[in-house]
Amino acid sequence: MNSTQNKLRAAVLNRRMLICVFTGFASGMPLYVLFQLVPVWLSEGGVSLVEIGLFALVGVPYTWKFLWAPMMDRWVPPFLGRRRGWMLMSQLALLVSIGALGMYEPSQSTWVIAWLAVAVAFFSASQDVVLDAYRREILPDAELGMGNAIHVQAYRVSSLIPGSLSLILADSLPWSSVFWITAGFMFVGVIMTLVVSESKVDLPPRSGFREALVAPFTEYLERSGWVGLIMVLSFMFLYKIGDNMATALSMPFYLEVGFSKTEIGLIAKHAALWPSIVGGLLGGLVMVRVGINRALWIFGVVQVVSILGFAVLANTGPELWLLAVVIGFEYLGVGMGTAAFTAFIARETSKTYAATQFALFTALAAVPRTLANASTGWIVERIGWFDFFLLCTFLALPGMLLLFRVAPWKEEGAVN
Repeated sequence: MNSTQNKLRAAVLNRRMLICVFTGFASGMPLYVLFQLVPVWLSEGGVSLVEIGLFALVGVPYTWKFLWAPMMDRWVPPFLGRRRGWMLMSQLALLVSIGALGMYEPSQSTWVIAWLAVAVAFFSASQDVVLDAYRREILPDAELGMGNAIHVQAYRVSSLIPGSLSLILADSLPWSSVFWITAGFMFVGVIMTLVVSESKVDLPPRSGFREALVAPFTEYLERSGWVGLIMVLSFMFLYKIGDNMATALSMPFYLEVGFSKTEIGLIAKHAALWPSIVGGLLGGLVMVRVGINRALWIFGVVQVVSILGFAVLANTGPELWLLAVVIGFEYLGVGMGTAAFTAFIARETSKTYAATQFALFTALAAVPRTLANASTGWIVERIGWFDFFLLCTFLALPGMLLLFRVAPWKEEGAVN
């Protein structure tokens, strides 16, 4: 028992785990600026729901970051080394671009803000590429699970800055100050970059785009065939699309229902964060007992039911207790569903091409979600919030039906 406890303590209480806390915080904060703070700012600034919905398109760089990742692997900056050099450049660029957002008036400079938001997304996606690579290089194989779990939880905790603190500050400070204060939290990443050591890495890969992009698809086709590929991609497109659309305009929805920014900051964001973290950890435990296939069914049902809670809130009005219950249940389902969905994608990859196939699968799955989210403002303006959430519930059903083919209840897919 003492030996087991010592091994567990050594795997958790070490410098590498602390680094994972910082990589998660630095990686998550810019994304939550774009998808939690910016929509509130735009809504208060008089920008229409249609235009706010279109801002979902600024997330395109997160989808296609694998296209420039090879360049970040091959070119070594003239300072700090290959990983730390790219870290510092992307983090400083994020600090400046996030702070610069607040220098413009939303109603007068919507297009300027849109392009600046795209720049934030590009620098954020680039930081993700190098942080993921650095984390993989410093963690021994035995610590990959724990390190990445800590990274993901720190990623979610970072939402407390733009999704809570910044909203509270916006009730008493001008938006220009709020954005620069928020941007200042990128110094967490900058300090980490300057303190850590450069990882020991192999020479940059010399393979071209065929080996990087085409070969992984070829291997999957040989293993599953075109029908299998189409079914799996369709499932990845549809399993979480209703849930993602339902939450795409959550911040403007809360404001329109009648909640203040302080109430959203103190209640809504905490009710979303902690159930999501608990859901992710609980989802992992459930999968150990019932397997990935059954977890996808169970958590999928939770996701579908949780969307209806927003429809109830749309009819009830600004009841704080109901807001906490609805969001808590929704994000409990988000945490569970994401855990199972990520495990499913990992299971679909081969060991030979795990990293590339994982990146490509998640990128392809994100494309329709981004496009669908961009239409949410247009849909809400035409049918209203209540009918919109009913539509999201209906759109969640096709992904559930595909489970009969890609993840049957009585079968468990083989691990490749």
